[in-house]
Amino acid sequence: MLKCASVFTYEIDNPEAALNEIKTQLSEKIKFLDNTVGIIMCHPEFTDSVVLKHVCEGLPFDVAGITTASQTVNDETGDMILTIFVMTSDDIWFRTGITDSINDNLYETVKTSYDKAAEGETEPPKLALIFPPYIVDRYSGDVYVRVWNEIIPGTPLFGTLAADDTLDLHDSETIYNGVSTKDVMSFILCYGNINPRFLIATLPENTNLSLRGKVTKSKNNFVYEVNDINARMFFTGSGIPDIVPTLPLMINQTGNENDGKGCVSPVPVIRELAAYSEDDTAIFGGDVAEGSTFLFLNFDSDSIKATSRCEIERINALSDVNGAVLFSCASRRMVLLGTNEDCAELKIAKDTIKQEIPFMLGYSGGEICPVLNNQGILNNRFHNYSMIILVI
Repeated sequence: MLKCASVFTYEIDNPEAALNEIKTQLSEKIKFLDNTVGIIMCHPEFTDSVVLKHVCEGLPFDVAGITTASQTVNDETGDMILTIFVMTSDDIWFRTGITDSINDNLYETVKTSYDKAAEGETEPPKLALIFPPYIVDRYSGDVYVRVWNEIIPGTPLFGTLAADDTLDLHDSETIYNGVSTKDVMSFILCYGNINPRFLIATLPENTNLSLRGKVTKSKNNFVYEVNDINARMFFTGSGIPDIVPTLPLMINQTGNENDGKGCVSPVPVIRELAAYSEDDTAIFGGDVAEGSTFLFLNFDSDSIKATSRCEIERINALSDVNGAVLFSCASRRMVLLGTNEDCAELKIAKDTIKQEIPFMLGYSGGEICPVLNNQGILNNRFHNYSMIILVI
């Protein structure tokens, strides 16, 4: 049996009042079973307050998550808000952990933390919820997926890079039990009788495609040349605004969209131009392989709302739904902000998801979610410009 609940507080100045508000909501919504854990999200200003630490220390379970921008849960939508999605069960159990700084030796650092958290377990987890930091000038989102795939091959990965409400996400941090840091990764390992299902909103139908190009020099998420021209010169010379993040790219490349056995996923590979380096290298959120070709996508607010609504409506059509966790790319919010609709996806979720289904939705610095390949097998994948949904 799995039970879920979503709770929130706006209280950022009074730690005890915030904890009491969270505890009151929990007592009204859920009875704790043998094993309990929480996913936490909050505005970055909570990390400068003692509220975050006090609330987490006052809870009888571990929490892991990220900072974010706007959020919504069943009862409330807001910006300056702290939310927790609680899972409790008597036949599902959880192990949690946090890495040391991942600035060096990423694999060894994550493996050490995983081994400590999973000590005593004889089987791999059925689901891993991972919350890496947003440091795209060092690691692409794909690197995190590759590391976890090597540590626990075959386990579905779901999670998000940390985010905030700035253009370059410089205030974003990862959270674990009240401590927030910019260069660590927190995680929740789920074992037992859990049945995760995954939905994803990416490319809308009839999307306008433009500006074809070929990546002629790149490494991981660093693109040095396009069509044998310096990357920044190519993009700005082609009329792309010299600001980032900017329009998304649909990438046609081998490797990212297949599982190494020729099984291709119908879900397109979308990449976001996240920044330029001092030498005008284009830094993307995820890997862009040398030799890839791409098309720029003309995403607008209507297409973002349409794709979100389509996938959110699918939650209600599923059976045995105990709760849902949704992460939407912060760049989707930026597009909506341009038409003064930055809360549109939040409103769609709050108005659409059945009231009896506990959920949380927050904005993401990069989305991690499995996709089905054309053989019906789940492959873990990093995404940009997407909304991902975990239904449990």
